Amino acid sequence: MSRTARGFASNTRSGSDSPNRLRTLFGIGAGNAMESFDWSIYATFAVFFAPQFFHSGSSISNILATLAVFAVGFVARPFGGFLFGWLADMRGRQLSMSLTVGLAAAGSLAIGSSPTYDTIGIWAAVLLVAARLVQGLAQGGELPVAQTYLSEVAPRERRGLWSSLIYFSGGIGVIAGTLLAAILSSALTDEQMRDFGWRIPFILGGMFALFSLHMRRRMAETETFTRAIEAAKAEPECASAWKKMWQRRRLLLSVCGVTVGATVVYYVWAVSAPVYAISVRGVPATGALWAGVLANLVFLAALPFWGIVSDKIGRKPVLIFGTVALMFLLHPLNSIVKGQAWQLFIAMAIAMILIACITSLLPAVFAELFPTGIRATGVGVPYSLVVALFGGTAPYLQTFFADKEIASAFTWYAIGVMSITVVTLVLMPETKARDLDTAN
Repeated sequence: MSRTARGFASNTRSGSDSPNRLRTLFGIGAGNAMESFDWSIYATFAVFFAPQFFHSGSSISNILATLAVFAVGFVARPFGGFLFGWLADMRGRQLSMSLTVGLAAAGSLAIGSSPTYDTIGIWAAVLLVAARLVQGLAQGGELPVAQTYLSEVAPRERRGLWSSLIYFSGGIGVIAGTLLAAILSSALTDEQMRDFGWRIPFILGGMFALFSLHMRRRMAETETFTRAIEAAKAEPECASAWKKMWQRRRLLLSVCGVTVGATVVYYVWAVSAPVYAISVRGVPATGALWAGVLANLVFLAALPFWGIVSDKIGRKPVLIFGTVALMFLLHPLNSIVKGQAWQLFIAMAIAMILIACITSLLPAVFAELFPTGIRATGVGVPYSLVVALFGGTAPYLQTFFADKEIASAFTWYAIGVMSITVVTLVLMPETKARDLDTAN
């Protein structure tokens, strides 16, 4: 077991009375990793399977069409955020998390076994869109529900460290996808990658997601949710979830404001940077993919560090530092990449250290903002909506502006949305170590 895993395990033993704690952590982490793997391999392998579904005659146009489908998958995420968030708040976090990982498995297996354009024509693209919508529905519920579950079982004084497990496990999923792409591109020819190699990660992802489903079905419900349900039964009248959310609409806007900048830089640098470097900057495919693997390892190492710092000094200072630093460094980082894999690694590594500043704390911050009865829904709906509108379109917009030879326009766009995040953070209250049972 790694030092990070041992730290989580020891903190679990000292900070919670829930049974089978290590199995619970593994269930959360494995499921989240598999969903991140299933979701991100689409962007990672887009350069290889784009011609199998779209026949435009231009490689850039094929990739743009494939990334447009990547963005379409985000359309379902707000619906997933509401559906599975509501289910988590009404029937429990464990049930909702089991359903999301099951849906993710179905979507991944559907893409991996899908016939191509040469076999069924335009229906291949239709099936691809349908599978991405299923995955989007699942992913829209996964993050808000999983991070709610984790925050509720974490010791309040170490919630920042624990919350980093969400993106730590998600980062493992992204690394696994990029690593698999690097291995396959090294072992197979370009023709073989375009013929059948791209199917391998989707099939594997679906199978591992089914295993994660088995793990989650054995997890216990959180004590915080159980106590809230018992308390709600004793109340003569209980306001609806929509009414409770409307009463806290400022908190919903805070989730939107914090998420908007984080999601754009995360999807550009953590997920699609290798593909962008291959298709636009001319970086060799194998080198770009290995650079992505190494940069995401740096990201994993930074996540628990920033979580620990936030438990010491507070959430806001860490979040503001990471966001402002990224705003000033986006132009220099983009200028570093000029066609070599090592340049891509340096730029990605610096960006990922600062992105970890933000992503490591989001689960804790969002959970600390809302009361238990609407915690999953209150986070899931605004979070998924913003990720759909801004995160899902970020890789497409970046490639589109580069194709029009105005790549710097996207960088200014990213700086603009990140400025919204900074303003939101300044106006938000400090939430460090807030008691989740009494949060309102």
